Amino acid sequence: MKVLKFGGTSVGSPQNMRMVMEIITNGEQKLVVLSAMSGTTNSLVEISKHLSKNEIGLAKSIINTLRKKYEVVVEELFSADAFKQKGTHVIDEVFSLLHNLTLSPFGEWEEKITVAQGELISTQLFTLFMQENGYSVTLLPALDFMRIDEDRAADMEATETLLSEIMSGTPKTDYYITQGFICRDPQGRIDNLERGGSDYTASLIGAAIAADEIQIWTDIDGFHNNDPRFVSNTRKIDQLSFNEAAELAYFGAKILHPQTIAPARVKNIPVRLKNTMNPSDSGTLITTESDGSGIKAVAAKDGITAIKIRSGRMLMAYGFLKRVFEVFEKYKTPIDMISTSEVAVSLTIDNTRHLEGILADLLQFGEVDVDQDMSIVCIVGDIIREETGFASRVFNAMDGIPIRMISYGGSRFNISVLVPTSHKKSTLQTLSDRLLSDPT
Repeated sequence: MKVLKFGGTSVGSPQNMRMVMEIITNGEQKLVVLSAMSGTTNSLVEISKHLSKNEIGLAKSIINTLRKKYEVVVEELFSADAFKQKGTHVIDEVFSLLHNLTLSPFGEWEEKITVAQGELISTQLFTLFMQENGYSVTLLPALDFMRIDEDRAADMEATETLLSEIMSGTPKTDYYITQGFICRDPQGRIDNLERGGSDYTASLIGAAIAADEIQIWTDIDGFHNNDPRFVSNTRKIDQLSFNEAAELAYFGAKILHPQTIAPARVKNIPVRLKNTMNPSDSGTLITTESDGSGIKAVAAKDGITAIKIRSGRMLMAYGFLKRVFEVFEKYKTPIDMISTSEVAVSLTIDNTRHLEGILADLLQFGEVDVDQDMSIVCIVGDIIREETGFASRVFNAMDGIPIRMISYGGSRFNISVLVPTSHKKSTLQTLSDRLLSDPT
């Protein structure tokens, strides 16, 4: 069985839902993961923000506007009156819940419930649409099996056990539909895998059922060798290794959620990126094998904060870095890049929620400098086979660009540089011109 995930744009209109149905209904049994219709999650987040500030009127206005959107969807999606009535019942239930949430105190868990409604409504409407068109289809509620642990990491063991029990107790069907993004925490409360989490859901499910292939369908043909939003003349990459794809996803390639690769890699399940608007294109295939050595692609990650700690106590000392890292562990803040010298350590983070506390704790070690509005630019490929001259090619290509930090040697698959975000576009373009366009 294959697992196919379709993003918000892919199910963003009745017309697009029809394209998705045509793609999946080729006679092969599938498990299909759907995101919320495009724009819905943003509206639900806005509703949550207003309710958290007790701005009830503004929240109700957005709720009513969103409901009108779905009334139009139901009218255009279904042909038979009976299914239009069923679709209307779905939106009645969802929007009744949203209105009820405006009547009582609104906190973190009410926000999680609110944001989950996008996936719940899209999957219910799509399942009804499939049924109206005569297909054998079953809705598998993700809240019945998707679990995270106390650290908000995916609980693979629980997810695999619960999903196996549910599928073994469900009559066999041609197509299974479920929600991406949403899950439950260890206390059984509704939670989520954060933005882009539907990709991760698909990979977790694919690993849980030992799928033949995991397909991520978006509105792009696959991984490109640079960011087409900022760089001209990019090209699609036909094949990447798990490691190369993981580096690109983590360091800014928006087509794939950063955690998607890990479950598939553990179970050695191929991942294929496809375009819903161009289904005949082969997309990008991700497996254990790369299709050659050398530089494959460049990606950039914004919103980076660089922190430098300078201290004479570092010189000839042991245990210093351990104590620095313990500060970030205390605040559950991951580090992206790190560079050290005899008397200083520089590192980067992308989560500044606890920045004030982190800086206060770091001051006990020495002087602390902070640079914000930075970007990590990551050059990815199977570079271990091309060690000779690799670094010089990269640095020569970046001549004239202010580089704040360099990370090279920590991975055989990437070299990362930190630059001011104001120089990101020019960095991406010059790397494309001088490295990716050069056949040598």
